[in-house]
Amino acid sequence: MKLYEYYRSSASYRLRIALNLKQVTVETVQIHLLRNGGEQHTQAYRAINPQGRVPCLVLDDGTTLIQSPAILEWLEETYPQPPLLPAGALARAHVRSIAALIACDIHPLNNTSVLAYLKTDLAQPQPAVDSWYAHWIRLGFETLEQMVAAPYCCGDAVTLADVMLVPQVANARRMNVDLSAFPRIVAAEQACLALPAFAAARPEAQPAAH
Repeated sequence: MKLYEYYRSSASYRLRIALNLKQVTVETVQIHLLRNGGEQHTQAYRAINPQGRVPCLVLDDGTTLIQSPAILEWLEETYPQPPLLPAGALARAHVRSIAALIACDIHPLNNTSVLAYLKTDLAQPQPAVDSWYAHWIRLGFETLEQMVAAPYCCGDAVTLADVMLVPQVANARRMNVDLSAFPRIVAAEQACLALPAFAAARPEAQPAAH
């Protein structure tokens, strides 16, 4: 399998974590979102992923999977050990609600394409763009803080919620968002990062970062 990703992309970060947890090895190809106007816009990459975003997973038979939530669900069904969804419909719904809050409500509003549109097309100064970013992080985290348990997002076992949470917290830290009001979120993040699968997936641990 071949994973097209960008080392600083939080959506790619999610997949690296899940692949590490499930001990699935893939070939990685970096699609730099900022270099040369964005390699995701090239004709060559659009031929692989028409949406022109990362991550994108190409299976051994040539099938292409896009959108990190869908790829994570495919990984869970194809490589069920260790499980990232708990037993029981209600418990699974809770995990998926946290994952969706991050993937659907927080992350899209902080995506590089959205930030670029604010800055370029709408001519917003960088402080205004940064304020936009921090606002949506804080708004989402206010809800997440009430949903997170300990030591991980949903209790004693790592789930898809943690796979989603850790990259989003990394984004917040990178943009200097104050996290002091979210001790449960920070505690869950730190518990996850103590695990080798999470630590090895960090953007700064990727060869492309050096």
